[in-house]
Amino acid sequence: MIKVSDIAKNKIVQMMQEEGFNSAVDFVRVGVKSGGCSGLSYELKFDANKTDTDSLFEDNDIKIIVEKKSILYLAGTILEYSGGLNGKGFVFNNPNAQRTCGCGESFSL
Repeated sequence: MIKVSDIAKNKIVQMMQEEGFNSAVDFVRVGVKSGGCSGLSYELKFDANKTDTDSLFEDNDIKIIVEKKSILYLAGTILEYSGGLNGKGFVFNNPNAQRTCGCGESFSL
């Protein structure tokens, strides 16, 4: 469903530890919400709780939860981390996105 690159995995583990989460038992919550200059934007945060409306995926030893309403938007996405000159942060390489904004934080289908 969602793939996690090795660089993103290392950054997730580091950030989870810094924020008091344990990557062995806690989750990365990934979602989509309305907004952004292209219509939809990505959400990413850490969470210790999974709800009945969440689907659980695991890749590269990272547990990812996605609310069921966001699954269709995120199918096949690869989560990467970029630390280049254009800024640092997580990057969503989403094959479903037909258009993205210049900053890469929002998209449309």
